[in-house]
Amino acid sequence: MRHRVSGRKLDRSVGHRKMMFRTLVTDLLKHGHVKTTAAKARSARPIAEKMITLGKNGTLHARRQAAAYITEDAVVRDVFDELADRYRDRPGGYTRMTKLGPRKGDASEMALIELV
Repeated sequence: MRHRVSGRKLDRSVGHRKMMFRTLVTDLLKHGHVKTTAAKARSARPIAEKMITLGKNGTLHARRQAAAYITEDAVVRDVFDELADRYRDRPGGYTRMTKLGPRKGDASEMALIELV
Protein backbone atom coordinates (compact mmCIF):
# COMPACT_ATOMS: atom_id res chain seq x y z
CA MET A 1 0.00 0.00 0.00
CA ARG A 2 1.19 3.50 -0.83
CA HIS A 3 -0.59 5.40 1.92
CA ARG A 4 0.97 8.85 2.44
CA VAL A 5 3.95 8.06 0.18
CA SER A 6 4.82 11.15 -1.84
CA GLY A 7 6.89 11.57 -4.99
CA ARG A 8 7.32 9.63 -8.19
CA LYS A 9 9.72 6.70 -8.60
CA LEU A 10 10.26 7.30 -12.33
CA ASP A 11 11.50 3.69 -12.69
CA ARG A 12 14.88 4.51 -11.08
CA SER A 13 16.75 3.51 -7.97
CA VAL A 14 16.87 5.95 -5.05
CA GLY A 15 20.43 7.11 -5.67
CA HIS A 16 19.92 7.56 -9.39
CA ARG A 17 16.68 9.48 -8.83
CA LYS A 18 18.21 11.82 -6.25
CA MET A 19 21.23 12.58 -8.43
CA MET A 20 19.03 13.11 -11.48
CA PHE A 21 16.96 15.71 -9.61
CA ARG A 22 20.08 17.41 -8.24
CA THR A 23 21.47 17.72 -11.76
CA LEU A 24 18.15 18.82 -13.23
CA VAL A 25 17.64 21.54 -10.60
CA THR A 26 21.25 22.72 -10.96
CA ASP A 27 20.87 23.02 -14.74
CA LEU A 28 17.54 24.83 -14.36
CA LEU A 29 19.06 27.40 -11.99
CA LYS A 30 22.17 27.72 -14.15
CA HIS A 31 20.54 28.15 -17.57
CA GLY A 32 17.08 29.41 -16.64
CA HIS A 33 15.24 26.70 -18.59
CA VAL A 34 15.42 22.94 -19.17
CA LYS A 35 13.60 20.73 -21.66
CA THR A 36 12.71 17.39 -20.05
CA THR A 37 9.83 14.96 -19.64
CA ALA A 38 6.69 16.27 -17.99
CA ALA A 39 6.94 13.83 -15.06
CA LYS A 40 10.50 14.90 -14.26
CA ALA A 41 9.54 18.57 -14.55
CA ARG A 42 6.61 18.12 -12.16
CA SER A 43 8.88 16.39 -9.66
CA ALA A 44 11.78 18.86 -9.92
CA ARG A 45 9.63 21.97 -9.70
CA PRO A 46 9.12 22.06 -5.89
CA ILE A 47 12.82 21.37 -5.32
CA ALA A 48 13.85 24.32 -7.50
CA GLU A 49 11.36 26.56 -5.71
CA LYS A 50 12.82 25.47 -2.36
CA MET A 51 16.35 26.38 -3.51
CA ILE A 52 15.24 29.89 -4.52
CA THR A 53 13.43 30.27 -1.19
CA LEU A 54 16.66 29.31 0.58
CA GLY A 55 18.42 31.98 -1.49
CA LYS A 56 15.88 34.57 -0.40
CA ASN A 57 16.48 33.57 3.23
CA GLY A 58 20.15 34.42 2.77
CA THR A 59 21.54 32.99 6.01
CA LEU A 60 24.68 30.91 6.26
CA HIS A 61 22.63 27.86 7.21
CA ALA A 62 20.43 28.31 4.12
CA ARG A 63 23.54 28.68 1.92
CA ARG A 64 24.95 25.43 3.29
CA GLN A 65 21.64 23.64 2.76
CA ALA A 66 21.55 24.82 -0.87
CA ALA A 67 25.22 23.92 -1.40
CA ALA A 68 24.49 20.41 -0.11
CA TYR A 69 21.91 19.93 -2.88
CA ILE A 70 23.14 22.03 -5.83
CA THR A 71 26.12 20.42 -7.56
CA GLU A 72 28.01 23.60 -8.63
CA ASP A 73 29.33 26.32 -6.34
CA ALA A 74 28.90 29.03 -8.98
CA VAL A 75 25.18 28.22 -9.22
CA VAL A 76 24.83 28.53 -5.43
CA ARG A 77 26.39 31.99 -5.64
CA ASP A 78 24.01 32.96 -8.46
CA VAL A 79 20.99 31.77 -6.48
CA PHE A 80 21.94 33.78 -3.40
CA ASP A 81 23.11 36.92 -5.24
CA GLU A 82 21.05 37.29 -8.43
CA LEU A 83 17.94 35.13 -8.13
CA ALA A 84 17.27 36.11 -4.52
CA ASP A 85 17.21 39.79 -5.54
CA ARG A 86 15.09 39.10 -8.63
CA TYR A 87 12.40 37.28 -6.63
CA ARG A 88 12.62 39.33 -3.40
CA ASP A 89 9.01 40.61 -3.61
CA ARG A 90 7.52 37.43 -5.12
CA PRO A 91 5.89 35.12 -2.55
CA GLY A 92 6.40 31.95 -4.60
CA GLY A 93 5.79 30.50 -8.04
CA TYR A 94 9.27 31.05 -9.45
CA THR A 95 8.98 28.41 -12.18
CA ARG A 96 6.71 27.84 -15.17
CA MET A 97 6.07 24.53 -16.91
CA THR A 98 4.99 24.51 -20.56
CA LYS A 99 4.00 21.24 -22.23
CA LEU A 100 5.67 20.70 -25.61
CA GLY A 101 3.92 17.58 -26.88
CA PRO A 102 5.15 14.02 -27.35
CA ARG A 103 8.79 13.13 -27.98
CA LYS A 104 9.50 11.68 -31.41
CA GLY A 105 11.27 8.49 -30.26
CA ASP A 106 9.02 7.10 -27.54
CA ALA A 107 6.04 9.51 -27.47
CA SER A 108 6.87 10.60 -23.91
CA GLU A 109 5.20 13.88 -22.94
CA MET A 110 7.84 16.64 -23.02
CA ALA A 111 7.83 19.89 -21.09
CA LEU A 112 9.87 23.06 -20.78
CA ILE A 113 10.46 24.16 -17.20
CA GLU A 114 11.77 27.71 -16.86
CA LEU A 115 12.27 30.45 -14.34
CA VAL A 116 9.62 33.18 -14.49
